[in-house]
Amino acid sequence: MAQTQQPLAEVFGYQVTDQSEAAVRCRSARLCPFQGQDRKCTKDKANDPLGVCAIYHNNEPVITCPVRFRQNWLIAHDAASFFFREGVMWSILTEIRLPDAFGKSAGNIDVVLVSYDDEGKITDFGAIEIQAVYISGNVRSFFAHYMRDPQGYIVGDWIGETPVPRPDYLSSSRKRLVPQLMYKGAILRAWNKKMAVAVDEQFFQTLPQLASIPPQDANMAWLIYRLVPDRQAHEGTERYYLEKVSEVFTDFEQVIQAMTTSSPGRSEDFIKFLQAKLHEQRQTRRSNL
Repeated sequence: MAQTQQPLAEVFGYQVTDQSEAAVRCRSARLCPFQGQDRKCTKDKANDPLGVCAIYHNNEPVITCPVRFRQNWLIAHDAASFFFREGVMWSILTEIRLPDAFGKSAGNIDVVLVSYDDEGKITDFGAIEIQAVYISGNVRSFFAHYMRDPQGYIVGDWIGETPVPRPDYLSSSRKRLVPQLMYKGAILRAWNKKMAVAVDEQFFQTLPQLASIPPQDANMAWLIYRLVPDRQAHEGTERYYLEKVSEVFTDFEQVIQAMTTSSPGRSEDFIKFLQAKLHEQRQTRRSNL
């Protein structure tokens, strides 16, 4: 479905075109198929959750909810192969508070993988940072309209009257990802622990070019995913499946430098801009005399 027609790709775990019994049940009960035992979606508001998992951009779904990355815990298995040697026992812990030297929180780690021995004693751990994409625009109005009438929404023509929400890659990077890496990543590096970052393919393509190094030399891995149609879904069900596109192994310090260093343009161009602003200001003052 083209983004120009409507922006919602996936709601409560199913494509917006899906009217199967499973999809209707999840929408009615506000369930998240990617949660744990408590499957209630709580995104944005606990009593009125924004159940948008992904929106369309360039006619492809872009993941906008971090919990969406938990499908089948593919990210955990991919990260474990980077964190631990083959054959070790490991387990998944979620939303773990990371303290600094003064006992204050540096933020929550989205997912921590712990390896342990036969007696259950932890032998190592690694951290997974999940970065979904921020949305620019009022996606809730589209979501609310869809939830009122999922079938009518699909064929409705009201959408052209409202600005279409779009992924905000710049804010996702500068306001969320970079600060998370700097605060939490610095502590993990001081402890000599590895980190993996799970991101959407389209989002990763907007990041600065990161120098790739051999896996054995890396302390940071980028796990890059996309949503593809699930060919094994039950008949009548339309779902997306999380698929790993690639992985890029990097050095933490080099990543921080690349993501926090601006590429300067020509100072002459900036002076021309300032000159135009000054001229505009002087003209306005003269007209007010």
